[in-house]
Amino acid sequence: MSNQVVTRTLKASISNHSQVSDDLDSHGFAASKLWNVGRWTISRVWDAIGHIPDADELCSYLKTHERYADLHSQSSQRVLQELGEAFVSWYEQDDPDANAPGYRKHGDDHPRSTVTWKNQGFKLDTEYNRVRLSKGTNMKESRYAADYILCEYTLQTADKTLDAIESVQTVRAVWTGETWELHFVCKMRIETADAPGEETAGVDLGICNTAAVSVGDETLLYPGNALKEDAHYFRQQEYETEGENGPSEHADWARQKKSRRQEHFLHAVSRDIVEQCADRGVGKIAVGHPKNIRDDGDWGRHGNKRLHDWAFEALLSHIEYKAQERGIEVERVDEYELATSITCCECGTKADSNRVERGLYVCENCELVANSDLNAAENMRATVTPNPEEDRSNGCLAQPSVRLFDKSTGRVRPQEQVVP
Repeated sequence: MSNQVVTRTLKASISNHSQVSDDLDSHGFAASKLWNVGRWTISRVWDAIGHIPDADELCSYLKTHERYADLHSQSSQRVLQELGEAFVSWYEQDDPDANAPGYRKHGDDHPRSTVTWKNQGFKLDTEYNRVRLSKGTNMKESRYAADYILCEYTLQTADKTLDAIESVQTVRAVWTGETWELHFVCKMRIETADAPGEETAGVDLGICNTAAVSVGDETLLYPGNALKEDAHYFRQQEYETEGENGPSEHADWARQKKSRRQEHFLHAVSRDIVEQCADRGVGKIAVGHPKNIRDDGDWGRHGNKRLHDWAFEALLSHIEYKAQERGIEVERVDEYELATSITCCECGTKADSNRVERGLYVCENCELVANSDLNAAENMRATVTPNPEEDRSNGCLAQPSVRLFDKSTGRVRPQEQVVP
């Protein structure tokens, strides 16, 4: 056993919701209004000089604007940072069908945006489970009124308390569609288990198959069908109800629902990968990191969209911290440098022609036949395995155990146990 400090987000319900909801509403609306001011400013600058201002430039332009003082200064700064990040993300898609970040407005009404308080904007009382969130200057009703929102919270994770946390870095008030809840981003000390064993595993991340795992004598495949189905459905819902003045309430709902479904899917897959590795005595996992893949040229209109939506960094981070808690070491492998997708894991031959068709790898030199993603995963495993050929079974590279996300339970299960 060992102790390590890690970053986690803990969700909490607000016990005195009826007492603070009006104040949280006003701050959520204010965040949307500031977003819209920033959005208008970007359009004005872009039209004038052909330049999209970044987050720092937006903060410099708008720090004296009336709407900036509706929130605590650090909260306003975070709203404009998110807007800047959204424009960078949109621009990098290079997709003519993708819409630039819009205004947050439903007719004359504004949605409730997430509000973030950094360390100077909140004060935590772990003894009584309360947190004071600083109001914006414009939100103070009078010079004698309280300049903070006092929220009483109950953590949604029963086995953790904030008094055992090393430090709370930020607090976010998030509107769920029905109520407000608090998200505490914390530095916390955890006790990690000893490594389950000395075996090694390789993991290849992908778009069609979310992950392919090789542990030498056994392979696992995680198709991304459920994720793609959700992305298609909720994107259609979003586009079909997009309003001229920004996203409609239904479009906002679809976007948030898609994001929550994706996050749950990635958590479920990463949890299952780590559990399966632990059950097989794996002490070290090599995971392919396609860090520069978005810089590798034009994948076509649809390819660029799918590439932009690919949340490989989120999945990789989930695998890392879940493995850490089980005592399993994770090493990132540069896929491009090793050419894992075109290299034969048996003889080392590198050839684009070996990828005969989608999902099939046939080596012209040694005649290995394998699933292309599993061949890549075995190449990952070889980077952390002294003698990978000694415990490799080439047969399992062509016939993996398939594990699917079961929408009825929200967990990953063997293919034969999942009802279509």
